[in-house]
Amino acid sequence: MTVITGVTEPEALASEPPGRTPAWWGMVLFVATEATLFACLLASYYYLRFLTVGEWPPPGIKKPELAKPLGMTALLLLSSGWMVWADWAVRHNRKRTLRVTLAFTVLFGAGFLTLQGTEYLTKLEEFTYATNAYGSLFYVITGFHGMHVFTGLVMLSFTLVAALAGKFSHRHHKRVRIVSFYWHFVDGIWLAILFTVYISPRL
Repeated sequence: MTVITGVTEPEALASEPPGRTPAWWGMVLFVATEATLFACLLASYYYLRFLTVGEWPPPGIKKPELAKPLGMTALLLLSSGWMVWADWAVRHNRKRTLRVTLAFTVLFGAGFLTLQGTEYLTKLEEFTYATNAYGSLFYVITGFHGMHVFTGLVMLSFTLVAALAGKFSHRHHKRVRIVSFYWHFVDGIWLAILFTVYISPRL
C-alpha cells in the first residue's frame, strides 16, 4: 500500500520516465542529419579550394580577418558554458540559477548573431554569394550555421519562458537537456567552420 501511495503522489506523477525519450532520439537523429549536411558543405569547400589553381581566396578578395570571428567564437563558447550551468542547475533544482543561466545563454547567442550581421555588412562591400565559388561557399556555410543559431535561440527562448513559469524541476527537465544538446552541437560545428573558412586560408 505504501508503494502504491508513493507512486501516485503528485510529485511522482509529475516526474519524467527514466531513460531516453522519443524527443531525445528525435533530436539525435536531427543533429546527425544536420552534421552530415555541414560535413558535405565543408568537404565542398576543401574540394574547391584545392582544385583552384592560385590564391585562395581568389584575387580581389582579402584573406579573412580573425578578430571578429574570434570574438564570435568567444561568445558561443561562453554561451555553451552558461548552458552547461543551466543543465546542472535544473538537475539540482536550482530554479533561479536555471533562469539566469538560460537568459545569459540567449544573450550571448544573440551577441553572436549580431556580430555575424556586422561582418556580413563589411563582407558584402567586398564580395557577394554570386561573385565566385568562394563567395558562394562563404555565405552558404556561415549563413546555414547562422540559421541554426537562430533556431537554437528560439528554442532557448521558449525554454526560458517555461523556466520563468516554473515548468522545470529536478524531476522534470528533459526539455532543458534536449535543447542543451542541440546548442552544444551548434557551437561545436562553429569551431569546424572557424578553422575551415577563417583560419585555413591563412595557413
